[in-house]
Amino acid sequence: MKVIGRIRETQTIAAGRRIRDLARLRKQYGAARWRKMKGVAEIELANGTIRTAEIHWYEAHGVGKKKLKIKRFLD
Repeated sequence: MKVIGRIRETQTIAAGRRIRDLARLRKQYGAARWRKMKGVAEIELANGTIRTAEIHWYEAHGVGKKKLKIKRFLD
């Protein structure tokens, strides 16, 4: 999966202790102010198909976006 262009309609789902995977994120990437986010983006699948999808990911300042995941296709 490859994100093409910008991620739009971003929204914070959870922050801090409300994130279930917080211990794993801190162990793997370090202590930071982690947030679970969602948004809509055009993505290119492994077979070359381009689709619009809702994606979820974790991000923290200084670390960036981690663990992008397709939740559902919107087209």
